[in-house]
Amino acid sequence: MEYATARNRMVESQLISRGIKDPRVLDAMRKVPRHRFVEEALVSQAYNDHPLPIGEKQTISQPYMVALMTEALELQGQERVLEIGTGSGYQTAILAELAEKIYSIERIRPLSVKAQRILDELGYFNVVLKVGDGTLGLKEEAPFDAIIVTAGSPDVPQPLVDQLSMGGRLVVPVGDRYTQSLMKVVRVKEGITKTDLGGCRFVNLLGTHGWKE
Repeated sequence: MEYATARNRMVESQLISRGIKDPRVLDAMRKVPRHRFVEEALVSQAYNDHPLPIGEKQTISQPYMVALMTEALELQGQERVLEIGTGSGYQTAILAELAEKIYSIERIRPLSVKAQRILDELGYFNVVLKVGDGTLGLKEEAPFDAIIVTAGSPDVPQPLVDQLSMGGRLVVPVGDRYTQSLMKVVRVKEGITKTDLGGCRFVNLLGTHGWKE
């Protein structure tokens, strides 16, 4: 019960107060047990307004950033979604609440294995996890209605744009290694449109079409 109260407080004070409006996103954020996706020693901070370390030099994003990125994908329920950077699996679970099928790629195997276990325990069976270079996307399952990248990239990875369906949305942090702008890219007949959703800071997106190690 205390966790449900903490989630409701998080949604009211961190999300609604900052302009997150999509009722489906807000409901998902109220439902998914974020405390299951953080280190045991940090459970008491699970619903606080900041990112947390999850090991392997990676983080679970701030709740507001998860909600902002998810809302920008405009999910209605029938979509096939690609996530780049499974991490803890928390964002994956939020997406699984909102879309039909989620594919998620993680470069660090131990993180993928741990995320798979938690997602299975919570009953998210519309999720397929892969280990590999997320900057290449997942060509064999394309096109995707929405793609979300949970790490900062030097540019919009072209393979991900290519794997969007017409009208598909891609949300990706773009910038240098220390600060990025959250970009929403939409595939249209003429090419793509880009919208800057504001400043952010993510761990680096490593891979062929991201940063080199």
